[in-house]
Amino acid sequence: MSQEAQRGITPHIQRLMDAGILKWCQSPWNTPLLLVKKPRGTDYLQEVNKWYSCEYGSVKFYALCGFGGVLSCGLTHTAVVWHFNGFSVTLKEDGFRGLAKGWAPTFIGHSLQGLCKFDFYEVFKVLYSNMLGEENAYLWRTSLYLAASASAEFFADIALAPMEAAKVRIQTQPGYANTLRDAAPKIYIKENLKVFYKGVAPLWMRQIPYTMMKFACFERTVEALYRFVPEQLVVTFVAGYIAGVFCAIVAHPADSVVSVLNKEKGVSASQVLKRLGFRGVWKGRFARIIMIGTLTALQWFIYDSVKVYFRLPALLPLRCQSL
Repeated sequence: MSQEAQRGITPHIQRLMDAGILKWCQSPWNTPLLLVKKPRGTDYLQEVNKWYSCEYGSVKFYALCGFGGVLSCGLTHTAVVWHFNGFSVTLKEDGFRGLAKGWAPTFIGHSLQGLCKFDFYEVFKVLYSNMLGEENAYLWRTSLYLAASASAEFFADIALAPMEAAKVRIQTQPGYANTLRDAAPKIYIKENLKVFYKGVAPLWMRQIPYTMMKFACFERTVEALYRFVPEQLVVTFVAGYIAGVFCAIVAHPADSVVSVLNKEKGVSASQVLKRLGFRGVWKGRFARIIMIGTLTALQWFIYDSVKVYFRLPALLPLRCQSL
């Protein structure tokens, strides 16, 4: 086997090769190919299950992916974003006790978002792969990642929106409520159920492009890095940080406008955009790149650590055929 081919072996591929399920061969164009080999007298799934705790796409697989998503987004958003975004303002206005405001809707909301985001991403990836067929799924894998992540984020933001509505009132309206237990019933009684989902459209506008970049960039970066770095979690963290940098660049202009809209009532997005101009919407981009890069790297590291710990299988972006 050539050195170039050896660099392309991931831990997942090596385990399947050791089990006799995959083998190297030479294509007519002298490039290495991985072929699926079904061992004689042995069920394919039984061979895979020797290495993995469950089958790819099974109920257990999706349940554990969802658990990884909960930890990935719930912990990082509560620990990182919450303090980055509001630490100085909250400390000045409410003191150290104020730092505890809004932690519950932040944790619950982003845990639900992470559950839907990562779990549905795996679901839609399988669904769209089956719709396209094996060959087209490989050839159009970037489009597949984009479509699956956009579909997943659509539902993830619906799960996040009610908690975001409660968090905004707790943190921005003094005296309204101090806890989620106080805020949620008050919003429902004084306003109505629709208010909980009033912010879902702005979330879609901001989060769907962000998530599409986050997943597609990560997947393709991992694919490229595995040629040079065999350690799975090292690749995950580096690829996650690179994806986070691109996410920050994509989302920063919209976040700049939203930040002004949250501070100034009665102004439209177009008015804010016109006033800020091209330079204004990119102000603070370097600090945001560092924050989002770190956040995204941590999220992918936590999620992939869960998959490694529970020995979950990975869908390999390889051109395969049965022998």
